[in-house]
Amino acid sequence: MSPIGIVLYGPPASGKDTITAALNRLDSRFVLLPKLKVGTGRTEGYVLLTAEELTQLRDAGRLIAETHRYGNIYAIDRRAIDSLTSIGVVPVVHMGNIGDLRRLIGREPDSWLRVLLWTPREVTEQRSRNRGDADTGKRLAAWDETLADLETNTDDGFFQLHIKTNWLSADAAAEEIMTTYDLMRTARRSHEEANPL
Repeated sequence: MSPIGIVLYGPPASGKDTITAALNRLDSRFVLLPKLKVGTGRTEGYVLLTAEELTQLRDAGRLIAETHRYGNIYAIDRRAIDSLTSIGVVPVVHMGNIGDLRRLIGREPDSWLRVLLWTPREVTEQRSRNRGDADTGKRLAAWDETLADLETNTDDGFFQLHIKTNWLSADAAAEEIMTTYDLMRTARRSHEEANPL
């Protein structure tokens, strides 16, 4: 079985959107998995729902992860992942906390390439202000939460790839992610061929 997809984990303004766009531009296999969203603010990259609609999906067992942040609710729909992988697309999922990431990868953690995107707090602040965020203070609080989350809930081997986005361009980061993903896919296929059921 090929790897399912790629998880980009990092604090706000660490480059998740920019690197995902670079991945898709360089190779159309890689597509952002839109999250479900109940709330206000940015709409790009989200499927907007009412609270009632989200409750229906939750009750149907379709939600893999659900996050409350910035006064909004964000969730991942299991069916959306299945829809992409069934046509050969590699979903790229953005994550901001380890609990949700672990729920996403579930019992097959090595089916996902886990990428840590990192940038210093002052760079996050500068990027947030430069893009006109009205809630930079909340994003810095989320940066602090992300650092604490990493230190408390992961070890050095949890992420297969670490990228400091203030050091690498988006295209260089995307190239590194694609190369690692394809190596992972090749290794898994070789293992399956050597160990058939």
